[in-house]
Amino acid sequence: MTDYETRLQSWAGRELMAPRFGQDAVNVPMIRHWVEAMADDNPVYLDEEAARASGRDGIVAPASMMQGWTMRGYAASVRPAPEPASEPSAADELNGLLAEGGYTSVVATDSEFEFHRELVPGDRVSVEETVESISPEKKTALGAGRFISTVRTYRDANGEVVATQRWRTLRFRPKEKPEPKALRPRPAINQDNAFWFDAAREHRLVIQRCAECKSLRHPPGPCCPQCGSFEWDTVEASGEGHVHTYVVNHHPRHPAFEYPLVVAVIELAEGTRLIANMTGVAPADVEIGMPVVVDWIDPDPDLSLPAFRPAEKKGA
Repeated sequence: MTDYETRLQSWAGRELMAPRFGQDAVNVPMIRHWVEAMADDNPVYLDEEAARASGRDGIVAPASMMQGWTMRGYAASVRPAPEPASEPSAADELNGLLAEGGYTSVVATDSEFEFHRELVPGDRVSVEETVESISPEKKTALGAGRFISTVRTYRDANGEVVATQRWRTLRFRPKEKPEPKALRPRPAINQDNAFWFDAAREHRLVIQRCAECKSLRHPPGPCCPQCGSFEWDTVEASGEGHVHTYVVNHHPRHPAFEYPLVVAVIELAEGTRLIANMTGVAPADVEIGMPVVVDWIDPDPDLSLPAFRPAEKKGA
């Protein structure tokens, strides 16, 4: 057993919270608030006659309120203490030890109550808590962690036990989540160019063609700049071309890209030009006039774009 494990297991049986009384005695107004919030219409909680008819001496508090009678209250939870405590509490010590092992997150797993008697208006309730056990490290969906079981004992003003609660929490080491890859910026798609991006998703490089004069044009547009016709169709490009010009981008950087980033104007064999990234080549090896072929990239499931890589030399 490691030193850390020994120190953890030494907490079994130790007091985690010294006995403390709740701020208020059991009272009818709070019972009323509770049953209204829970929509619990059992008459023994508010009707004296109904309670006596059931064999009780008078109204009783719902058993589910047991923990509520000892809570510190909103103000005590949000207001800082007037002065720092001179000594850390037992809970602080255990939390620090768990944090030392990386168990910095917590989630409640279950609570089991055993009730010894019902509470009645006027009862003053105290609670104390001891550590029952700390499990060996377990693998969970949330991360590696330890189950901390404690027992809370509730007593009345005479020290008689009115309920016990076995409270179990999981203190876990959060799994490291990889940073999601940034999405490539979305193209501005409209009625004039949607056909081009639809074809790209199928890894087809198309060029808009005037249906009248048969001239090719890119970027796509609604009207032929040569003859003014609004009629058009497309032809599928061979995917071959050459570098007309290019730049190597270093800044500003976008997390979706790897740098340095070659952005080239590619002149297709059909005569039109488009702007695209270069792949499969070091920035220093790119040359104007370099023969290239289309090389599709799929940054994410919703986007495919043409890029270009150096064409293999004939006869190589």
